[in-house]
This record gives sequence, C-alpha cells and structure tokens, in this order.
Amino acid sequence: MGPEHPLPRRPAPFKPRFTVMLFYVAAFFVLYALLFVARDLIPLLGPEGQALAPDELQARAQQVAHEAMQGKVFTALVASLATVGIGVWRDVLPGVR
Repeated sequence: MGPEHPLPRRPAPFKPRFTVMLFYVAAFFVLYALLFVARDLIPLLGPEGQALAPDELQARAQQVAHEAMQGKVFTALVASLATVGIGVWRDVLPGVR
C-alpha cells in the first residue's frame, strides 16, 4: 500500500459578516433618522406643501429635515448600533448568524 493522501482541503466559504453588519447599521441609521424627521415633514404633505412650487417644496423639506436632525445624528447612530448589536446577540439578523 502506498502512502495515503488526505483529501484536499476545501477553502472556507466566504461569509461577509462585517459587510452585512455595516449594511444593517446604515439601514437602521436611515430608518431612525427618518423617524426623527417624519414628524416635522408630515405638514409639508398637506396644504402647506401643495401651495409651494416643487423646487421650493424640496428646499423647504431639506431645511426642515436639517433642523429636525440637529443634535440627533449621534442618537440615531447609537440607536442603530444598539439595534444591530442586539440583533446579532439574539441571532435574528440574517447574514450575521
């Protein structure tokens, strides 16, 4: 009998967990930022916004969103990091299990 050759090792499958977690953080950040801004933007959907020209409406919406997020960016970031952290800990986020 000749020397036995072990089967060639298969490379580990590619699992981009870190990249997927970055996408989750970004998505939750946008979600929380939209939740912070939505309350102030809702009036622009009614008669107040319909009275404005499209360019004026966009400029007003940007101004309102900027003012609404003033001082809340860090809160949205921390909330998104906490949400992803809890999701990873509880094994509920697909792609990072």
